[in-house]
Amino acid sequence: MQWLREHRKGLARGIGAAIAKSLAAEGASVVVNYSSSKAGADKVVNEIVKAGGKAIAVQADLSNAEEATKLAAAAKKEFGKVDILVNNAGVYDFRPLESIDSAHIQRIFDINVFGLLHTTREVVKLMPDGGSVINISSVVAKTPPPGSAVYSATKGAVDVISRVLAQELGARKIRVNSLSPGFTITEGVQSSGIEDAFTESTIPRTPLGRVGQPEDIAKVALFLASDDSGWITGETVLAGGGVRV
Repeated sequence: MQWLREHRKGLARGIGAAIAKSLAAEGASVVVNYSSSKAGADKVVNEIVKAGGKAIAVQADLSNAEEATKLAAAAKKEFGKVDILVNNAGVYDFRPLESIDSAHIQRIFDINVFGLLHTTREVVKLMPDGGSVINISSVVAKTPPPGSAVYSATKGAVDVISRVLAQELGARKIRVNSLSPGFTITEGVQSSGIEDAFTESTIPRTPLGRVGQPEDIAKVALFLASDDSGWITGETVLAGGGVRV
């Protein structure tokens, strides 16, 4: 079984949807988690089913440990076990230092870090034969822009957690890696009003001379989910066209 999840930014659109559909096209049975966008999750599920795949949508706020347990239980009931977990839950909100408050810090860490830990803890219980955990990070952990102190800190934490869990879970034949997209054009980016500014600043720093598309990231996720990456764990795989500061 393949496992995907969404929270704020995720499977309903953009990178998450591309990953879900790519894995389903290779035979994955997909659990699409959503926090509030039922319509978006249902759209992804319907597209997968119409293409001949298997998928269900499950609502859960993964920043809550009990909700992560509920999601794992739904996956077990529907499919029995899990082979692949893609931790795609995330929220981003850039603020300069003077605008950072406790609520801002708590919200982003609750989703980007604690949600990942809650879900991974529950889902690896459903991996009796080993598996692959793919934690969606970001190149901002390596090349953080101004105003991203909290968000970049959460993605740095994701990379460290991936390395730690790779060591803890390796004996159980569970691989854990971070996948770090660069600036990628998604519906969320297009509706946020930041597309032009980020594109203008990113392309000159990107050797391949363009911004990313969701399908670019999905292809790397598919590799990390497959046996082709069977000798890779505890790594951070950058997928940003070579972007650097």
